Amino acid sequence: MSYRVINGQIHPIEPIGGFSQQKSTEKSKNNVDFKDILKKEINEKEGFNISAHAAERLRSRSISLNEQDMKTINEGINKAEQKGCKNSVILYKDLALVTSIKNRTVITAVDKNSAKNNVFTNVDSVVLL
Repeated sequence: MSYRVINGQIHPIEPIGGFSQQKSTEKSKNNVDFKDILKKEINEKEGFNISAHAAERLRSRSISLNEQDMKTINEGINKAEQKGCKNSVILYKDLALVTSIKNRTVITAVDKNSAKNNVFTNVDSVVLL
């Protein structure tokens, strides 16, 4: 299960259930409102996902993040995105968060004690918060 952070709160992302057929009165795929596009773009800048793996790492290491922590991490993702980064290690407090900037997803989380003698690969940047 994946998680999405919106305005500092974690929300689980549920799998999509059955698909229903589109009625003729509903919008077609090609007919998208500007309002919907704008809302999607705003939500993407205000939130990020936490993968199931990262959520499990946070739980198993008894690491909890409050709303301010989530906002700060989101700002780090936004900064990395502005610089054109693809995969970053975000260093925040005693945490290293391996993050896919393109997908706005925290892939894994490592605390200070577990980070010793580890090597992070396939990253192109480090964000210090």
